[in-house]
Amino acid sequence: MTRRGENRPAGGVAKAPWAGVRLHVVTGKGGAGKTTVASALAIALAGSGRRVLLVEVEERQGLAQVLDVAPLSYEEQPVATGPGGGKVLAMAVDPHEALMEYLALYTKIRRAGKTLERIGAVDFATTVAPGLRDVLLTGKIFEAVRRRAKNDFVYDAVVVDAPPTGRITRFLGVSTDVAGLAKVGPIHRQAEAITTLFRSRRTVVHLVTLLEEMPAQETIEAVDALWRAKFPIGGIVINAGRAPMLRHKEVVAVREGAIDSESIGKELSSVGLDNEVTAQLLLDEGNDYAQRLVLERRARRMLHRLDRPIFDLPLIEGGVDVAGVHELAAELRAQGAA
Repeated sequence: MTRRGENRPAGGVAKAPWAGVRLHVVTGKGGAGKTTVASALAIALAGSGRRVLLVEVEERQGLAQVLDVAPLSYEEQPVATGPGGGKVLAMAVDPHEALMEYLALYTKIRRAGKTLERIGAVDFATTVAPGLRDVLLTGKIFEAVRRRAKNDFVYDAVVVDAPPTGRITRFLGVSTDVAGLAKVGPIHRQAEAITTLFRSRRTVVHLVTLLEEMPAQETIEAVDALWRAKFPIGGIVINAGRAPMLRHKEVVAVREGAIDSESIGKELSSVGLDNEVTAQLLLDEGNDYAQRLVLERRARRMLHRLDRPIFDLPLIEGGVDVAGVHELAAELRAQGAA
């Protein structure tokens, strides 16, 4: 069970309290649409001339597919325009490139890094040691958030399409483990700085879910794990929602048997469709739909108990294309998420 705490303000939040937040981490159960939501959030945040960096860390090229652009690389490139002329740039963090940058910045052995790459040690380290891979990925995110040009930050916000809920707490907490292993020196200082950023008010973790029992339960468990690890929790995004086609009293009537195939048959007869099989099929479908609505409402009540801002995004029939991503971005802005 989750508990209230400093990172868990009470419910009733009408507008997202992201003032001062520069790092938005988006996670969710696989299949819930976190990559689409991360893309939409980045566009929503890129309003009024703001610059936003969208970061992929799982080497799936999911962002490129959603935004219909060429495969992303380690080099940041423009991928979308936000409302009011803002710019969204995107990159895919490559562990190899990140390791070379890490060695150059924090150990001053860039030449040795090239040697390690030639003999295959980089591939070995980033493949066999997933903890090191996460260190490199989070280190690059940290660098992007803090990067400055003259006196201003290069990016007003950084949005990360992060690992799924089952792995997010470990991913964000990897620098804490590093700081414990490296007691002194530049690696220790950088790990401490990353941990401080990820646990500060400049960071929020948003969770994407569906109104289904398993995604909702996994979201609740992830919120609890994040809260225990002291990572600030942002909003809950309920994705792919549908407006109910039955009112509450109609759902009750269907589930209690107040509507039967005979009454449906009479309605069909009144419009010239007299078919008992059709009436029974409609009744069965109505029962299934009413049951689904009951489960969706139960899942929503569970999510509301988390006391976090909740944002509802509609299901886009036929799949989400670039126009659909912009539509979802507009929804997020209208609901106060950006």
